[in-house]
Amino acid sequence: MNIPLKQYWDLLATHIKSQRVQFAVLTCLLLGSIGLQIINPQIVRGFIDTASGDVESDTEVMPLLYAALAFIGIALVQQGIAVGATYMGENVAWTATNALRSELVRHCLRLDMSFHNETSPGELIERIDGDVTQLSTFFSQLTIRVVGNLLLLVGILIALAREDWRMSLAFTSFAALTLFVLNQVRSISVPYQKARRQASAELFGFLEEQLAGTEDVRSSGAVDFVLRGLYRLQYALFQHERNSSQMNWLIASISGLFLMLGNAIAFVAAYWLHHKGTITVGTVYLIIHYFNMLARPIRELTWQVESLQTVGASVERLTELKAVTPHLHDGPGAAIPAGPLSVQFEAVSFAYQADSYRADRNRGDRNRADRNRGDQPDSQDIDFSPDLSHSPNVPVLQDISFYLEPGKVLGLLGRTGSGKTTLARLLFRLYDPTIGHICLENVDLRTPTLDVLRRRVAMVTQDVQLFQASVRDNLTFFDATIPDTRVLEAIETLSLSDWYEALPAGLDTQIEAGGRSLSAGEAQLLAFTRVFLQNPGLVILDEASSRLDPATEQHIERAVNTLLKDRTAIIIAHRLATVERADKVLILADGRIIEFGARATLARDPASHFYHLLQTGLEEVLV
Repeated sequence: MNIPLKQYWDLLATHIKSQRVQFAVLTCLLLGSIGLQIINPQIVRGFIDTASGDVESDTEVMPLLYAALAFIGIALVQQGIAVGATYMGENVAWTATNALRSELVRHCLRLDMSFHNETSPGELIERIDGDVTQLSTFFSQLTIRVVGNLLLLVGILIALAREDWRMSLAFTSFAALTLFVLNQVRSISVPYQKARRQASAELFGFLEEQLAGTEDVRSSGAVDFVLRGLYRLQYALFQHERNSSQMNWLIASISGLFLMLGNAIAFVAAYWLHHKGTITVGTVYLIIHYFNMLARPIRELTWQVESLQTVGASVERLTELKAVTPHLHDGPGAAIPAGPLSVQFEAVSFAYQADSYRADRNRGDRNRADRNRGDQPDSQDIDFSPDLSHSPNVPVLQDISFYLEPGKVLGLLGRTGSGKTTLARLLFRLYDPTIGHICLENVDLRTPTLDVLRRRVAMVTQDVQLFQASVRDNLTFFDATIPDTRVLEAIETLSLSDWYEALPAGLDTQIEAGGRSLSAGEAQLLAFTRVFLQNPGLVILDEASSRLDPATEQHIERAVNTLLKDRTAIIIAHRLATVERADKVLILADGRIIEFGARATLARDPASHFYHLLQTGLEEVLV
C-alpha cells in the first residue's frame, strides 16, 4: 500500500497556506540553524590543526582562544534558533490540524443520519481526535526533522565536496542509496498500522457504548459479558500493535545496517587520505564529524519513515471520512413564511435505503474505487441497516397523504414501529421521501436550505440533549447573539420564573454533561425555552411529559400551552390523554394511515378506531 505524499499534504494544504508569514519565519530559522551547524565543525578543524603544531607564545595561543569562544557562541546561537524553529513548526502544525478538526466536525454534522446510525461516537472521536493528533505530531516535526534534515544533508555533502571530491562522491552515493531503500520500505507497515488504528477505534466505541449504559449493564448482570468483550477487543489491539511494531523494527534494522556501513566508509576513507598526506588531522575529525552529522539526518528520516506508517494509516482513514458524501443537499434557497405553517404530505412513501458507507468499508478496498466513482452498491451485497428498527429497502411509510392547517394540533397515534418517528424525521429532512412530496406552507421541503428549514421546525423529545455548559448556552445553543433579556422574556412567557429563580447562579448555572444536575422535569422546561427562543412555525412533541410526576407534568402542560400558541404542532402520543389538546388525529399502522380526521368527530363516531380506543382504554396498543 503506497500512499503518495501529496495525499498527506492535501489534508492540511488549505489550513497551512493561510500561515505564509509563519512559514517564511520558519524557513529563515531552519536555514540559519543549518548554516551554523555546518560552520561550527570548520572552526573545530582549525582549532585542531593549530593545536597540533608547536604553540609556544601567547600570540599563537590567542587564535585558539578566539576559535573556542566562536565555537561556544555559535553553538548557543544555533541552539536558540533551533528552539525557535521547533516552536514555529509546532505552532504551524497544531494551528493547521485544529482547523482540520473543525472541518471534519462540520463535515460529519452535515452527513446523513444513516452514517451516524452506523458509526459509533467512539469511532468518530478516534478519527477526528486520535487520527488528527497523529497527523499533527507528524507535521509539527515534518519541517524540523524531515525538511530540516534534508537541507542539512545537502549542506554537509556540499561542505565535503569543498574538502575532497572523492569523499563527497562516496557519501553522496551512500546517502542516495540509503534514502532510496528507506523510501522503498516506508509503506510496508501501513496496512498493519491502519488495522491497529481501526482496532483502537473499535475499542473506544465499545467503551463509550458500555459506559453510557453502566446502569443497565449492572442491573442486568451483564458485567462479565462486557469484560469478555473488552478483553477480546484489547487482545485484537495487542495483536495489531505487535504486527506493526515488527514492521517498524524491520525498517529500523535496515537503517542501522546502512549506518554501520557508512561508519566503515568514513573511517577507512579518512585513514587512507590522511595516510597519503592528503588531509590533516583536523580534516579527519571534520570528515568523521560530518558523517556523524550525516547519520543523524538519516536516523531522523528513518524515525519519520516509521512515523509515516502510523500517519499513513491515519491519513487514509481521514481521507475516507472526508470522501463520505451526504445524499441530502441544500435546496436552491426558497423562503418559508413566518407564522404557523401548514403541513401537507402528498402520496409519501419511504424506505430506509442501505447506505454505501459501511458496505464499502466491510467489503474493503475492492469496492472503494467504485464508491469514489459514485457507483452504487448492489442491494444484495448489503447486510446492514442504517436504522436498527427497520430493514433496508422495506417501506416504513406507504402512500401517506394528509393536510394539517396552520395553527392546528395533530395527534399522531400508532404502535411502536408504525412509522411515527420516521414521519417526524422526514419533516426535518433527515431523510427525503422515496416517493411523493412534503410541503410546509406550500413550500416543498427540498427547496429551502437545510438551515432555513430546521430553524422553522423544532422538536422536543423525552430525552433532552444537554451540554456541559451554562444554562444560557444550553438555552441558546451557544448563540452569543441572543441577549439575556430575550432569554429571560422567554422564561417569563412560559411561566417558568419559579424554575429560573431556583437556579443557584441564574443563567450562569453550570449544567453537568448529559444534564445529570437537572431533574427530568427541569430538562424538559429547558427544552421548551430553547424551542421558544427558536420561534419555529412547526413544533413536534414526542410525548415530552409521559415520564414525569403529576405535579411537574402540570407545570409543563402550562408551558406547552404557551409554546403551541400561534404555532402548528404534531404530538406523537403514547397516551390517549395527550391528544385531548389535538384538533386532528392521525392513526398509523404498518406505515399506512388507517384513520385521519377531526378529533371531536372521530371521538363521536362509533365506527372509528379512535372511538374504540377511547371506549376500551387500550392505551397499551400505542406503545
